[in-house]
Amino acid sequence: MSELSMQDNKRPFKDYPARHFKWSCDDDGRVATIILDRPDKKNPLTFESYAELRDLFRSLQYASDVRAIVFSGEGGNFCSGGDVFEIIEPLTRMSMPQLLEFTRMTGDLVKAMRRAPQPIIAAIDGFCAGAGAMLALASDFRLGTPSAKTAFLFTRVGLAGADMGACGLLPRMIGQGRANELLMTGRVMSAEEGASWGFFNSLHSPDQLLVKARELARSLADGPWFAHTVTKTMINQEWAMGIEEMIESEAQAQAICMMTGDFRRAFEAFAAKKKPAFMGD
Repeated sequence: MSELSMQDNKRPFKDYPARHFKWSCDDDGRVATIILDRPDKKNPLTFESYAELRDLFRSLQYASDVRAIVFSGEGGNFCSGGDVFEIIEPLTRMSMPQLLEFTRMTGDLVKAMRRAPQPIIAAIDGFCAGAGAMLALASDFRLGTPSAKTAFLFTRVGLAGADMGACGLLPRMIGQGRANELLMTGRVMSAEEGASWGFFNSLHSPDQLLVKARELARSLADGPWFAHTVTKTMINQEWAMGIEEMIESEAQAQAICMMTGDFRRAFEAFAAKKKPAFMGD
C-alpha cells in the first residue's frame, strides 16, 4: 500500500477509511482508537496491516484534529506478532533484498509511531508478543491487565532479539540486564514484572482497560496539546544528546511553548482561580 497522500492528510481523521484494523474517533475527533481485529488468531499482523499502520502514523504527523491515540486489540489479546502463515512462511522464500525491504518497513512503523506528535496509549490484555510487543514498546504509555503476557519471541524462531529497535528501546525502559534476559531467552514477562520494571504504567481489570486508556487519552487531548507534542519530540531527540545539548535544546523548546496561547491562558486561569481551557495553540 502506498503512503497516504497530502489530500488524505487534509481529510478529518475521524473519516479515515481503515481497511486492516478498526479505526474510530470521539465526536470531537481529538481521541482516536485503533483496534487490531483478527481475534481468532490473537490479532497478528500481515504485510498489508504493517504497511497501513505505517502510512497512518506517518500521516498523523500532519493531523490537527487527532490529539491522542488509544491502540488495542480485539478479543482479549493485544497482538501475537507477525502472522505465521501470511508473513513468516513467505519470508523463508525471499531473497536478501526482499527481506531487507520487509525489515526496513517494520522498522519504519516504529519510527512513524515515535514521530507522530500524538501521545499513543497501548491498552494491552492477553498475548502481546513479537512485533506486538514492539508496537507496545513504541507507544508512549502502556496500560495492561493482570493477565497480560509480553514476550519478545524473536530468538524462539531463530532470529536476533534485535528487531524493530528492540535492542535500543527496551534497555532504556526496563534496564540492560532485564532487557538482555527477555531479548535472548524470549521468555514471557508477566504483568506484575512489567509493572514493577516500568514497562506498564498501570494495570487494570479487563473490563476497565479501555475505559482507563480512553480516560488518559482524553485528559491528554484536552490538555496543552502543543506542549505535549514538544515533550514527546524532546524525549526522542535527547537520547542522542550530551548534557550541554539537552539543556540548550530544552531552553529553546520551553521558550517556544511560552509563546503559545495555552501558556497565557493557563496563567490567566490560575490568576482567576479557574481551570484553564487549553486550545493547542
